[in-house]
Amino acid sequence: MKARAVRGVLLAGLLFLVVHVGAVSLAPTFEAAGYQTVEDPQNPTNSALYLGAILVVTALMLAAFKYDFDWAVRLVIVASSGMLSWYVFSVFLPGIAAIAAAGLVAVALLAYPEWYVIDAAGALMGAGAAGLFGISFGLLPAIVLLSVLAVYDAISVYGTEHMLDLAEGVLDLNIPVVLVIPLEWSYSLLEEGSTEGATEGTDEDERDVFFIGLGDAVMPAVMAASAAFWSPAPAFGLPIVPAMGLPTLSAIVGTFVGLGILLRMVLKGRPHAGLPLLNGGAIGGYLLGSVLAGVPLVQALGLAQYL
Repeated sequence: MKARAVRGVLLAGLLFLVVHVGAVSLAPTFEAAGYQTVEDPQNPTNSALYLGAILVVTALMLAAFKYDFDWAVRLVIVASSGMLSWYVFSVFLPGIAAIAAAGLVAVALLAYPEWYVIDAAGALMGAGAAGLFGISFGLLPAIVLLSVLAVYDAISVYGTEHMLDLAEGVLDLNIPVVLVIPLEWSYSLLEEGSTEGATEGTDEDERDVFFIGLGDAVMPAVMAASAAFWSPAPAFGLPIVPAMGLPTLSAIVGTFVGLGILLRMVLKGRPHAGLPLLNGGAIGGYLLGSVLAGVPLVQALGLAQYL
């Protein structure tokens, strides 16, 4: 790969790493703070409810773009960024300081949505979201959720193609629903325009930037965070990520294998569904790491309680 492509790959990898390590390190802290979002994290129907919420939100966003309510989508996403940022800051900062820091994230997105502002906010909210889902989705619900979303992503990109319509509408808003990966450090999202060269069928020499959906980083990180919190495998006791064990580490490695394949395809110039590769890598890596750690496959899948 040429130097500019290498820069893009390294930046994408760094953002994914921040989301994954952040999610794994935040999961136990979130649980201790009482941030678990469901009553029974082991109930697989939680996955169905979340998938239903995704379908509803997707339909509402598509309708908003069709009827020129783009501004409403932008405000909702910026507000969500502030809220997820507050979850992260609240476990490190006192009340007023956490609110102020989260407010700064939202203000920065509204006032100066340059690519590095969007990526920083996206990585922050991605780590927070994945950490919250990690403690709220046990192993079986997490596997079910990631598997169904991988199939849905493939259908929505290669079949109905409505995900491409959604991406086209979102890219013009300069919000952290996507991670912006410039191939030149001098690239400016504000000066060049968000969609130029992003989704056209051109190779990497003919464009300055490509985009990866934030969900592509968040969803496999849910598997890593869920493994860190719920797997019975022993943890390594690392300083930054004390909950990191072999299943968690192998889930992250599996995600990065999928990311490498995905980026190779994206750099050739056409959109691709990310979750089949990324979620598949995360689940496969997690299961392999569980077996190597001595966890029975039935237990690793979260099925032991049903047998």
